[in-house]
Amino acid sequence: MTPYHSSHPIEIKGLSVSYDRKRVLTNINLKVPAGSIVGVIGPNGAGKSTLFKAVLGLIDINVGDVRVHGQKIEDVRTRVAYVPQKDDVDWTFPATVEDIVLMGRYPHKGIFQSLNRQDRDISDNAMRDLSILDLKDRQIGELSGGQQQRVFIARALAQEADLFFLDEPFVGVDMLTEDKIIELLWRLREEKKTTLVVHHDLSTVEEYFDHVILLNQRLVTFGKTEDVFTPENVNRTYGAQLNILHKTSMEK
Repeated sequence: MTPYHSSHPIEIKGLSVSYDRKRVLTNINLKVPAGSIVGVIGPNGAGKSTLFKAVLGLIDINVGDVRVHGQKIEDVRTRVAYVPQKDDVDWTFPATVEDIVLMGRYPHKGIFQSLNRQDRDISDNAMRDLSILDLKDRQIGELSGGQQQRVFIARALAQEADLFFLDEPFVGVDMLTEDKIIELLWRLREEKKTTLVVHHDLSTVEEYFDHVILLNQRLVTFGKTEDVFTPENVNRTYGAQLNILHKTSMEK
């Protein structure tokens, strides 16, 4: 087997995934470079969230191999943070903002270890970075959509991971939250950390991402945004669905 390299925190070889005998991803091969912000772009049903869950070991795969930092995900899970789609979260769960953000510290604790002052300081700093420290005692169900999204990103930040998966973080949020999130992603890049983001707004792709994965059940293309985010590749990815999308920066 070809050796894995540390310059690629994610390596996927021949990945295929099916749900109820329906193929969702077919023969995906990827090497994601370290220290980059990667947009995962494609139409509804393209398998974007499935790709995340397959890499994270949250679903079974049919065939293929996935390595994270050169290892199986089970061996490096503390180094990987995941922010799911908002629809996947139970917002009626009786937890405060601080409760949720502190969950980011649990992967670093042993079975009988409790949270300490250092954990709470890290949590406070994460909330401060997302401008939600003043909300720490609020119930998550009382927050706006943008505030809720910032809570779960703060949880990921508190984990002190070096690989982040964000599934549609900009959906249903206000512009202030979107700006906060992208500023955080740029900061993580400066710290040589890697972020993958499922994203739908084609008009901001060139501004937000260093690399893009164009996906529609199969890998259409992957590379530097300036090289592969072209009208031809977007059309290959979306096909007929492109006609119902908003006008984008592709129409220059």
